Amino acid sequence: MSNLQTPFRYDFVGSFLRPEKLKKARRQFNEGKIDAAALKKVEDEAITELVSKIKELGYHVITDGEFRRATWHLDFMWGFDGIGHTPTKTGLPFHGEAAMVDDTYIVGKIGLTGEHPFVDHFRFVKALEDENTVAKQTIPSPAQFLAQFTMPFNRGCTEKHYPNEQELVNDIVAVYGKVIDDLYAAGCRNLQLDDCTWGMFADKIGHTLYGTTREGIVEFQKAHKDINNKVIANAPKDMIINTHVCRGNFHSTYASEGAYDSVADILFGEENVNAYFLEFDDERSGGFAPLAKVSGEKKVVLGLITTKSPVLEDKQLVIDRIHDAAKYIPLERLYLSPQCGFASCEIGNKLTEEEQWAKLRLVKEVAEEVWGK
Repeated sequence: MSNLQTPFRYDFVGSFLRPEKLKKARRQFNEGKIDAAALKKVEDEAITELVSKIKELGYHVITDGEFRRATWHLDFMWGFDGIGHTPTKTGLPFHGEAAMVDDTYIVGKIGLTGEHPFVDHFRFVKALEDENTVAKQTIPSPAQFLAQFTMPFNRGCTEKHYPNEQELVNDIVAVYGKVIDDLYAAGCRNLQLDDCTWGMFADKIGHTLYGTTREGIVEFQKAHKDINNKVIANAPKDMIINTHVCRGNFHSTYASEGAYDSVADILFGEENVNAYFLEFDDERSGGFAPLAKVSGEKKVVLGLITTKSPVLEDKQLVIDRIHDAAKYIPLERLYLSPQCGFASCEIGNKLTEEEQWAKLRLVKEVAEEVWGK
């Protein structure tokens, strides 16, 4: 077993652009032209090829690129009892384009029969580790799970099965505990909780999405921090748990905007993760000053390279921004990555695979220049 621990000085969030052969196989499966076994064969091949490319580039973390998922978060939710989904008619409101992901809602008590599908997905990547690489598993955060079913658009459906929100929280914590224990038994020591809730809380209209005031949203921040911390507290002590804070990533569009200032006290001061993967690729993320609130010895992975555009960043500008961030948190606690995944949903962002790899080469080059090889 590899003992390497994330994050690394040069790292990435997790998802990659799906190759055309995988997209074709998915279409054929959805049309009933191939069966699940045939689709899995193509997925296995595509993931093996992806991991080979990651290793060739010299990265130390490997993932399956989320190649077996339609979306970064909903497929995980669909793996539990009590969750239903149907094709959406309206999608989710992103800036410039609706995210056409399945409407997902509660249809009964949340539970887990047997093993979650993501555990076996992890085993496949784990088998591709070598002495220089470690497999990382990405899943939506417990806070993201809670938000999916308690925001106003879903609340009515949820309350039919969970009139008491604390009971919902307890069931979410329980099923996450089972998944994490099973991942641990499968050899996972590096888990990443992907979380868009903090992007919503930081947005100037975020409170309206929860039907509260700017002051009232602080209580929602505390509740979402608390559910994350409960799950983290129950996890095996030698499992590294990091989080990626996102503002939405669908076909190069975004869902929320706003600096970290209004969430820094609770997110950076009180959430008990090992490291934060943070978006800092444009002005929507604000400045670095809130990083002074990152408590203890927690680490920050600066997402300075955008996955939303094919334009390659200026190396010196990226280096300068790292040193700007180091005014608020020591350089030795800083790391570098793209701001998000390249394909949080199957559609992917608006760049080519070669442009994707160019971005990752730049991340590595900058990191080695700043921190050394």
